[in-house]
Amino acid sequence: MSAKFVSQFLILGLAAACLGGAQVTRTRPVLLHAARMLDVANGRIVTPGEVLIQGERIAEAGQKVSRPAGVEIVDLGDTTLMPGLIDAHVHLFLHPGAEDLQTVEESVPERTITAVLAARADLMAGFTAERDMGTEGAGSADSAVRNAIDQGLVPGPRLRVSGNAVDILGGHEDAIRFNPAQHVLSNATYANSVDQIIEVIREQFKEGADFIKMYETGPDSLKDGKFTTPYQYSEAQLEAAVHETARVGKHVAVHATGEPGTLYAAQAGVASIDHADQLSDETMRLMREKQIPAVPTFTIMEYFAEHAGSPERASYMRGLLELKQRDFKKQLAAGVPMAVGSDVGPFPHGTQGRELVLMVQNGMTPVQALQADLLTGAKLLGWEGQIGELKAGDLADVIAVSGDPTQDIAAVQRISFVMKGGVVYKH
Repeated sequence: MSAKFVSQFLILGLAAACLGGAQVTRTRPVLLHAARMLDVANGRIVTPGEVLIQGERIAEAGQKVSRPAGVEIVDLGDTTLMPGLIDAHVHLFLHPGAEDLQTVEESVPERTITAVLAARADLMAGFTAERDMGTEGAGSADSAVRNAIDQGLVPGPRLRVSGNAVDILGGHEDAIRFNPAQHVLSNATYANSVDQIIEVIREQFKEGADFIKMYETGPDSLKDGKFTTPYQYSEAQLEAAVHETARVGKHVAVHATGEPGTLYAAQAGVASIDHADQLSDETMRLMREKQIPAVPTFTIMEYFAEHAGSPERASYMRGLLELKQRDFKKQLAAGVPMAVGSDVGPFPHGTQGRELVLMVQNGMTPVQALQADLLTGAKLLGWEGQIGELKAGDLADVIAVSGDPTQDIAAVQRISFVMKGGVVYKH
């Protein structure tokens, strides 16, 4: 082996160690013990709580579990054991700063490194599963990040990825603020007709996407207290997309606010409506009947309001946030199902536990927010019965938080232990 090769090998090994954090793999049975454990399905706390892990899965969970020969007992003290958190709307390829400029000034390899680091930050914050809602111009690079995580090469959450989102010419992500003569590329992939939509969907799946993200509305406008936003795809176009994804057992999620765009999305039967502001009574009725969750994304709006570039922009963003808060209460009263997604990326990765806090501040109980995150989230990501609960047979995605999250939802921001698939990443 050459000296150069040895040097490269050591550098790669050091880089992997730095990325991995406190990753510990155990081959013998592990028993986690804590003062409390969350029974999320029944919305209650079990005291004390124990979880027995064999390999990558949970063997038992309850107040007291069996102790097989050779078991390693990990006492987590005065904490609450709970399933790993789920963020149904993230952008691993974005970071705080001018979003459009990131996609122009930063290369795809540079942005992919950023995404790997973002995935690690989210995992260490207790998010063991996420849905990446578009690479914002980085194509199918999220498939590579997902695969590297799945292969154990880098640490990160379980991922469902969409590749580049789908948008119309001149649409929400089409670099419309740049000089047209510079031909700056869209942050999404163009599809302007049913034929183009189907072609793009097939290309995205060929490149490794797990689902399709489409921009159904935008850009939003709030003037004199009135909210408006143009729709981008008709109901027939969205329905064609839904049928094409269903053909191969997958689905469509949409960025959508306002009418008639959200109504078209609900009529077409999309998997989720993300951001979900200004829903009509009919849209909310359809979402309730079809069990299409809204993904509110409060945290990004709060961050933009607090970090606006001018007082005028801050006032505008606060107006949108107040509108969202009122809408959310109406949606809860109408029985619209909810999932938890933060839109993290434009604000710092690893801080998105704030989303659950804001959902509680705006009308949910802590138990409702936890069930939206863990139960609805697991279903939305296609891992129902695999993650989101601490029960025998499920994947061993377990975190420990300081305090009782059913009483103080901010406990989800105090993570002392993270395990994913039986591997300890933080302790």
